[in-house]
Amino acid sequence: MIKEFKEFIAKGNVMDAAIGFVLGLAFKAIVDSVVNGLLMPIVGLLTSGYDLSAWKIVLRQAEGETPEAALLLGTIIQTVISFVIIAFFLFLVVKALNAARNRRQKEEAAVEEAAPAEDIVLLTQIRDLLEQNKLPRA
Repeated sequence: MIKEFKEFIAKGNVMDAAIGFVLGLAFKAIVDSVVNGLLMPIVGLLTSGYDLSAWKIVLRQAEGETPEAALLLGTIIQTVISFVIIAFFLFLVVKALNAARNRRQKEEAAVEEAAPAEDIVLLTQIRDLLEQNKLPRA
């Protein structure tokens, strides 16, 4: 059972998924810093200097040791902006990969069209051999 587990972990699909997950987390950190460091200050500037990350609707004020209850709308807006940026980036990556794949498939199709089929080549060789030996055709 341990041997099977080692083989499962060593397979390419598991390793590819793990690498993709780690790269995704790293990319998320980059997007979060872009959103928090560049975009949200611009949005705050457009909203007359109001810090959107602090935007909340207080449902109940804090009393003593009871914390306030609030809807954190600024956090939701930042999360939506992050999602849109990530989705747009992934769209561009997938679009580029599809374009490269389509280009490669067209090149392979052109090569296949240029080269005659293997059975045609063999029949042509047989015909040429028959003509060289001047054997009567059946």
